[in-house]
Amino acid sequence: MQCTNHVMMIRPASFQFNEETAVTNEHQKNLDLSKAQVLAQAQAEFDTMVARLRAKGVQVHVIDDTLTPAKPDAVFPNNWISMHADGVVRLYPMCTPNRRIERRSDIVDYLKSNFEVSEVIDWSHTEASERFLEGTGSIVFDHKGKTAYACLSPRTEKALLEEVAASMDYEAVSFYSHEASGQQVYHTNVMMCIGDGFAVVCMESVNDEGEQAAIRAALVKGNLELIAISRAQMNQFAGNMLAVLGEGGQQIIALSSSAYNALTDAQRSSIEKYAELLPMEIPTIETIGGGSVRCMIAEVFLPARTV
Repeated sequence: MQCTNHVMMIRPASFQFNEETAVTNEHQKNLDLSKAQVLAQAQAEFDTMVARLRAKGVQVHVIDDTLTPAKPDAVFPNNWISMHADGVVRLYPMCTPNRRIERRSDIVDYLKSNFEVSEVIDWSHTEASERFLEGTGSIVFDHKGKTAYACLSPRTEKALLEEVAASMDYEAVSFYSHEASGQQVYHTNVMMCIGDGFAVVCMESVNDEGEQAAIRAALVKGNLELIAISRAQMNQFAGNMLAVLGEGGQQIIALSSSAYNALTDAQRSSIEKYAELLPMEIPTIETIGGGSVRCMIAEVFLPARTV
């Protein structure tokens, strides 16, 4: 299945501007607010988003962030964990040292208690050799087409991508994606979203024509309609969307209000052939964290426990 009805989200306890991640993420912008104001607004945005997803029938597993150690980006769990339909949980190596503490064994234990977990594969040992691959931030999976897309950056190493893809029997499609400034796009899920039947991609950010052709060919092979967005739309997080399943198996696209407003009527119509668009108001998280709705959601494809 390309989409799942179960997702995991981490309610923030220490959300703040992260100076370490800002080095490679130009989408982060600080606000003139106190730490208490930032956290209160982020928690309110988080709670509203959870309520909206649940109202659509999405099964949201909310886990509270721990107060210590402080983890400013814990609200973005998709970077350190992925949970697959064969029962495998994968843990990933993180580029920024203060994000590595987001990996929590108690969360893995929660998953083992509530789902069938056959194996935990921990790739985080590659941090010691400065090799990084930040989960489904770095990789956008086409599960039906068994393809792993990734834009290469300081947070995403090609060789490690290929190792992980091979372990899943997926084909790796890697390329470079750039901001208008020339900086590499820090995560693939900023410029690309794959749902059941379609792919939203900022092709404008891929400068190499050969890499563009490889992406297009892989999408055709996966029977995915390409819906292209611009860099300006990407900067409003129009690529940072996630397809999930709601009540009755209806495909829903979770995205921010900023992303929704950036899309043209024609683009919305193209997506709505496949799924319902569900915009969320998360301006504090989006601005300070430099990540949007997709980053806040870790998909749970694990089989349900039978006992």
